Amino acid sequence: MRSMLAATLMFATATGAQAQMTTSQVPGTTPKTVQTVPVKPPATQTPSATADAMTKPERLSLQSDLAWVGQYNGAITGDVSERMVSAIKEYQKAKGGKPTGVLNPQERAALAETARKKQESVGWKIVTEPTSGARLGIPGKLVPQQASDANGSKWTSPTGTVQVVLSRRKEVNPTSAKLADLEKEPSGRKVDYTVVKPDFFVLSGLQGQKKFYVRGTFKGDEVRTMTILYDQATENTVEPVVIAMSSAFTAFPLGPQAGPPPRKTVEYGTGVVVSDDGAIVTDRLLADGCLAITIGGYGNADRVAESKEHDLALLRIYGARGLRPLSLAGGAASSTIDVIGIADPQSQGGAAGVSGLKATLAPVTPGNAALSPPPPVGFSGSPAIDADGKFAGIALLKPAMVAGPATVPASQALMVSGETVRNFLKANAVTANGTSSDAKAAVVRVICVRK
Repeated sequence: MRSMLAATLMFATATGAQAQMTTSQVPGTTPKTVQTVPVKPPATQTPSATADAMTKPERLSLQSDLAWVGQYNGAITGDVSERMVSAIKEYQKAKGGKPTGVLNPQERAALAETARKKQESVGWKIVTEPTSGARLGIPGKLVPQQASDANGSKWTSPTGTVQVVLSRRKEVNPTSAKLADLEKEPSGRKVDYTVVKPDFFVLSGLQGQKKFYVRGTFKGDEVRTMTILYDQATENTVEPVVIAMSSAFTAFPLGPQAGPPPRKTVEYGTGVVVSDDGAIVTDRLLADGCLAITIGGYGNADRVAESKEHDLALLRIYGARGLRPLSLAGGAASSTIDVIGIADPQSQGGAAGVSGLKATLAPVTPGNAALSPPPPVGFSGSPAIDADGKFAGIALLKPAMVAGPATVPASQALMVSGETVRNFLKANAVTANGTSSDAKAAVVRVICVRK
């Protein structure tokens, strides 16, 4: 395990330059004394200063994404550090870019998308351990098997190549140093890295043929430790996950849970009518796990198809009249689009008004582009319209899976391209026969009611 000690960042200081001020001299007058006035050039914007200007949730999300792609191996705290700036430069070099230490919008969007795919590939989720209430990040696809008892919980892979153990016990007058020494005792454990702080300790090394990582802390006489064991052959996959797990581990939680917020009992989003027989496209996650789906002004809808790859859902209402389906004919590529949607009723006094906002696009992967700024809550599933007034795609809001102590998860927004939407409809035998270019008339409020 690589060192996770944060480095201190040194800021450069600008030196002042002096310029001689001169005045015109009138004949027959006594020359005036001219003073030298220092003139300071504008300060150069350093990578650290750029990072410092970001909000803490933005820095947390950035550090988390860098950790997931294997470039950042420090604690995910949201603090500016030389380690974070170096990780940005290494990421830029790995992608063939100039290592400036500051990500441009395209680089930041690509990083976020790569990190999201890494999280999805291992099934990353924040869970609460049932016996202790401790919170930790678990790669559910790597360790799908869970068993719990009064002493904690254990998650394992089917073949035992990866194991995660959350244990709790009582200890008389514990200290971090004492607990760290106790964790060195298991047979066959060779420690090659140790950090002991007043409130926690970390050990890593080899245990037989496996690598191990232990992070522990205490409160009063109760001790809680997280131990991760994994085969050396899985190191490239597991090590970035271990870094995320270390930062996400909250042994004695007090505040809100890190990661995405829990699903609401009633959730609002936007859908776009695409055919005159009641076909509606919206956000798959919005329509997931609903006891009932209602379309504002039209009544109940059925969820008839989905695309997990592109997070699209197909809904259908029956017997509706007066629908004005949107034309899905594609336009020219544009870097700026208008997103037309219906904001959450709490943000508009209980109303259901349609509104629009402008956003810029940064390509991420074929068929997907990042939206900046993210649309407000309620806009997920909204149509995006290009500069020529033509359909460009569907906007999706996604809470960021931050592997650190974030109190408010940063939000991300993507646009699924119009071509992807058309292919999705074609695959599900939907004839998109809309002729209207009025997106405001084609959007509807989607209401999901859960348990």
